[in-house]
Amino acid sequence: MVKLYDGGVYLVNGKEIVPEAEAERVPALCGRPAKKEEALKGTMAYSIMESHNSSGDMENLKIRFDAMASHDITFVGIIQTARASGMEKFPIPYVLTNCHNSLCAVGGTINDDDHMFGLSAAKKYGGIYVPPHIAVIHQFMREMFAGGGKMILGSDSHTRYGALGTMAIGEGGGELAKQLLSDTYDVARPGVIAVYLDGKPAPFVGPQDIALAIIGAVFKNGYVKNKVMEFVGPGISTMTTDYRNGIDVMTTETTCLSSIWRTDEDTKAFLALHGREGDYRELNPAPLAYYDGCVYVDLATVKPMIALPFHPSNTFEIDELNANLPDILAEVEKEADKVAQGRAKLHLLSKITDRGLMVQQGLIAGCAGGNYTNVIEAAHALKGKTTGNDQFSLAVYPSSQPVFMDLAKKGVLTDLMASGVIIRTAFCGPCFGAGDTPMNDGLSIRHTTRNFPNREGSKPGNGQLSAVALMDARSIAATAANGGILTSAETMDCWGDIPEYKFDDSAYKARCYYGFGKANPSEPLVEGPNIKPWPKMSALTENIILKVCSKILDPVTTTDELIPSGETSSYRSNPLGLAEFALSRRDPEYVGRSKAVDRVEKARVAGRDVFKEDPKLEEVFKKIREIPGQENIVPGETEIGSIIYAIKPGDGSAREQAASCQRVIGGLANITKEYATKRYRSNVMNWGMIPFQMKEDADMLEVGSYIYIPGIRRAIEENRLDNVKAYVIGEKISEITLYTAPMTPEERKIIEAGCLINYNRARKGLA
Repeated sequence: MVKLYDGGVYLVNGKEIVPEAEAERVPALCGRPAKKEEALKGTMAYSIMESHNSSGDMENLKIRFDAMASHDITFVGIIQTARASGMEKFPIPYVLTNCHNSLCAVGGTINDDDHMFGLSAAKKYGGIYVPPHIAVIHQFMREMFAGGGKMILGSDSHTRYGALGTMAIGEGGGELAKQLLSDTYDVARPGVIAVYLDGKPAPFVGPQDIALAIIGAVFKNGYVKNKVMEFVGPGISTMTTDYRNGIDVMTTETTCLSSIWRTDEDTKAFLALHGREGDYRELNPAPLAYYDGCVYVDLATVKPMIALPFHPSNTFEIDELNANLPDILAEVEKEADKVAQGRAKLHLLSKITDRGLMVQQGLIAGCAGGNYTNVIEAAHALKGKTTGNDQFSLAVYPSSQPVFMDLAKKGVLTDLMASGVIIRTAFCGPCFGAGDTPMNDGLSIRHTTRNFPNREGSKPGNGQLSAVALMDARSIAATAANGGILTSAETMDCWGDIPEYKFDDSAYKARCYYGFGKANPSEPLVEGPNIKPWPKMSALTENIILKVCSKILDPVTTTDELIPSGETSSYRSNPLGLAEFALSRRDPEYVGRSKAVDRVEKARVAGRDVFKEDPKLEEVFKKIREIPGQENIVPGETEIGSIIYAIKPGDGSAREQAASCQRVIGGLANITKEYATKRYRSNVMNWGMIPFQMKEDADMLEVGSYIYIPGIRRAIEENRLDNVKAYVIGEKISEITLYTAPMTPEERKIIEAGCLINYNRARKGLA
């Protein structure tokens, strides 16, 4: 059972949940009155944020992090941004892992070129470099960096180390570049939601089951959106820290900002095992703590779960699904038709056999699935059995080389291989469509983090469509033992006998480069031919014209739709090259439209005739001059950019490229109903685009429409953004009202400058 409380709650002595409406009960329970303003300081999150806040104002935070982490899809762009902004060395430990483009399978030399760039940057600026196949980013940070009371920033949305007492946040590259420049992470103090874990999970229930149960309850209603999830309650101590890590990393899929857990002796033992007992800190909420809401989870009632395509919140109990296969799968097929837009079909109903639902592939991988405990449990289920020689296959990716080594020493990998399982090295590819793409029309069950459309690597535009369902390693292994017929782990009785893990960091000592504090400015950066600097951006003018280049009316637009993952990730170090893929799986004509607008803007900046680039603009300017007060507007002083209209964009990945790819080909703003995540909105602002919102429906905004916004630069300077008058220029002029959610003074200045790089270079007096 997962229960959501209406309104805030008080937590008394870490055990008693008192709804805010019943606050009069609090004094009898703890001997003090329920004063909300004091009690909200009693959360673990508040104390950690306070210790990292440099603003002196706990309502408007300026956070300095203890460490950072990036992988090989993101670190090149981040370092290029910071380098262009005047960075001389890494001021805090910065870990560069190579776990996404590890295979070097697409694009010739370009992936390993990025790896060598990372190694040379670690030497030049004083960083920590983790080579390919050694560890996935989040497992390395759990093993080597996370600890009680710390804060870590990562350029991957699944940056979550709450189970170790660390508040970790996944953000776009611009926010990491700010830290490299000794600036701060600026955010209004987030709300904190208690996640009260009660009871004990059944032996056949794994961390993914619990995570999916929570995601299914909170995602669609936005219950924890941009808030901190604080895990409390006695149920925590019924689970090992390795198990808790598997739940914690999935909190990203709720759209929360961060997470933090109560720590205990098991947390201490985990850190001690990894040679870092000194990083342990006992964390508990104060005897009286106030939360903005509460998610109550009775762990004993959680059953094996499945998240069907195309979102981790599309959750069912496996037993429920198996009892209603035709009805539930028919709905998924309808959703697949929307995803494919007539270009491909998914036939899940045809996979129903007299034995149950036939699955084509299973994967246990990455920061969620490749943990030691999960692999051990999978081996229990398959001991003495086989995955069969039919269409079903299973691959396991241990999350780090130390985990791999201990599993090998114990003979676990030998047992798995004997049953037909394929063992691979630490790699994040299956999580974002760059590894183990299943067959066309195939269904893959995965203990990974996401099952968004095309995250498994299919290409509907080419007539290819497959799909992912998320499950726990235990039920995936049970399915494998049943020849690929979807099976709940509850049908087996082999769980819970977990031998003690022995951490051996010799692989890290042998292969990782530890250079923090050892910056060598004379070290040259190794830049392959695909590594390109960011192109120049225009500063914002007083008045602007926007051209609608895409209109997306889906309820949610993921970052994977804004810039696809998978093989396109090989081009992450080439801003213009990657931008060619923007919206390619959602609106293939967008890039051409936006680049046409960009040509107009480049002509304006160069002093050329913009009407030659876009003859329609001459009529647009004539119309604009009919607006009172706008009679003297001239093209040379009016920035022209493209926009995307989307209802709720930005769910999913923290990749800044979802915004930068818009910007480098002419993007100047977005118009939305709301932003799915803070991190995507931050990316938009860091790349100099205005994060407009509009309450009304977008009936007047069609692809090709022009929107004129007078006085926008002054409105941004003066922070008058709650009621921005704009005009849609067509046969007639139609007035619309835009607005933005609050921006910090720094964010407003970044937009005025045209992007974060421009802002930083101006501050430092660089040309």
